[in-house]
Amino acid sequence: MDDRIKADWLGEPALQAVFDALEQAGDAVRVVGGAVRNTLLGVAVSDIDIATTAEPDTVIRRVEAAGLKAVPTGVDHGTVTVVSEGRAFEVTTLREDVETHGRHATVRFGRDWQHDAARRDFTMNALYAARDGTLFDPVGGLPDLAARRVRFIGEADRRIREDYLRILRFFRFHAQYGEGEPDAEGLAACERLKDGLAGLSAERIGAEMRKLVGARGAVATLEAMLDADIMPLVLVPHGGLAPFRALRALDALCASTREPALALAALSEGGEAELDALADRLRLSNAERRRMKAARLAADAARAKLAGGKPDPAEPEALRLSALELLYRHGREAATDGVLLAAAEARRAADDAGLRALLAAVAALDVPRLPVSGGDLTKAGLAPGPKVGEGLRLAETHWIDSGFSLDRAALVSAVLGRT
Repeated sequence: MDDRIKADWLGEPALQAVFDALEQAGDAVRVVGGAVRNTLLGVAVSDIDIATTAEPDTVIRRVEAAGLKAVPTGVDHGTVTVVSEGRAFEVTTLREDVETHGRHATVRFGRDWQHDAARRDFTMNALYAARDGTLFDPVGGLPDLAARRVRFIGEADRRIREDYLRILRFFRFHAQYGEGEPDAEGLAACERLKDGLAGLSAERIGAEMRKLVGARGAVATLEAMLDADIMPLVLVPHGGLAPFRALRALDALCASTREPALALAALSEGGEAELDALADRLRLSNAERRRMKAARLAADAARAKLAGGKPDPAEPEALRLSALELLYRHGREAATDGVLLAAAEARRAADDAGLRALLAAVAALDVPRLPVSGGDLTKAGLAPGPKVGEGLRLAETHWIDSGFSLDRAALVSAVLGRT
């Protein structure tokens, strides 16, 4: 790899203003971690983290003097969030560990880039870049990045004991950026120390697993976690990898296969109680919980429509009606999720013409709306009360049986003729 990076984000005025504010009195400033790693890998950059020899109080004083905003988000640990032109940058003073105890560590501020790099997790995350793009690699991260190898800095066991979440980060980074088998030393250390996962909060575990299940290498990585008896410690309950593997084999058909809620529903392979248990274990949001359950319900409906080689693309009307019913009953997102989940459970392949046609119809058709309301029925003379509910159910049946074609007048007439 080159000894310098070229990236548009390096020249952005917001970032350059931070460099200008902090590069004073001999203090050095470098971008560190994900922005550098992703640029070298050709992956999109979102957050830009900065390391500096300036101590937190100095950082705050200098950026405020430059007209920027300083937020002491983690000042005790050396981190100040600097807001420049509306963009937030985490600026952290160089540190070295004095004592480590689980997630937290006693640190002191310093000016030694080697010591700062040595306290980070993986070599690919300890790459630094100056404002002109010049790279600094204190721990050999560039060769590992070129090989797409996720490797702990120093002794893997020590890095993990500093924070057991690094077990999951090891697998998550391998799923996102790695190639081939996970680093053997790191994998062995994760397996040895896996019991430490029991002390982690559900929120931290869930945050890592959301990212992992949607990553490009998620299938092989979860297989490695299963082989190391780590997956059962974080996904409780789980239904094995086969449905998830089949779901991710459909990636080319639809981006939804990478959505955490759908991916986790495939890993659960269970009913509502099992989905609730998994959502609790990972502290999923209410929206994610609802999406998992909606996907499962829609999959139950889609299963029959995919049975026996159906749908047949040569029968466009039957295909259209199948898609319309799924859309009406479940909405577009859940209908799409349900078709994908049912297809994965039936091991339908991405080149299956019927599956592709059904997904295309679900994506293209408008979501049907029952064209008659309770108010329409009462205005037509139906007495308010239970009869209105019965009438709406009857109208819905007629409407669906008609291929979603009957209009309001026809449905009102049909209901009044039967009540």
